Amino acid sequence: MAERKPAPPWFGWAADGAPAVAFLVGFVASRQDFQFATWCVIGASVVAFIAALIVERKIRPLPAVTGGLAIAFGLASVIFHDKNIFKMKMTIVDGALGAALFIGLLMGKNPLKAILGGAFQLPDAAWKTLAVRYGVFWWACAAANEYVRRTQPDSIFVMFRTGVWIAAIVFALAQTPFFMKHGAIKSAATTVDPPDGGV
Repeated sequence: MAERKPAPPWFGWAADGAPAVAFLVGFVASRQDFQFATWCVIGASVVAFIAALIVERKIRPLPAVTGGLAIAFGLASVIFHDKNIFKMKMTIVDGALGAALFIGLLMGKNPLKAILGGAFQLPDAAWKTLAVRYGVFWWACAAANEYVRRTQPDSIFVMFRTGVWIAAIVFALAQTPFFMKHGAIKSAATTVDPPDGGV
């Protein structure tokens, strides 16, 4: 039996970003119905998780956690008819993730290594540097989300959440030379998971 080829490097990013794109498309197609767009996020998150499991034959911890929380916050939002529940997801989750990293570093631990350590081998000093970068990114996303949530209309918020997916991909690409420098990956064809799918 022929060995099954691995998923292309772009597949993970596409699967992770599908809910953000579905959010934008659903919002526009429904003429700015936020609840319908939230259902689109929930459906796309479930489909993306199943597709990733089938194609990649594994569960990537970080996308699984952020995607699962997007479903949870989305369901709570539609059940209680309060769009702010979904809007606060990034503020709460990314803020908590960033705090967990910095608190862990202060305690001599590195939660990021526990999440990604199975996929990459890095010296402890490099893991600390990467944890600070992820922590700053998550806190920046949380702060930006809170500002947009409080001050901007739904249309801007939806575009912002799609923009976060793009920013997360740029962030991941920016880490590739760091991983290659420390020997964690052998070529630029290997990809690093974005820290957030944007929903």
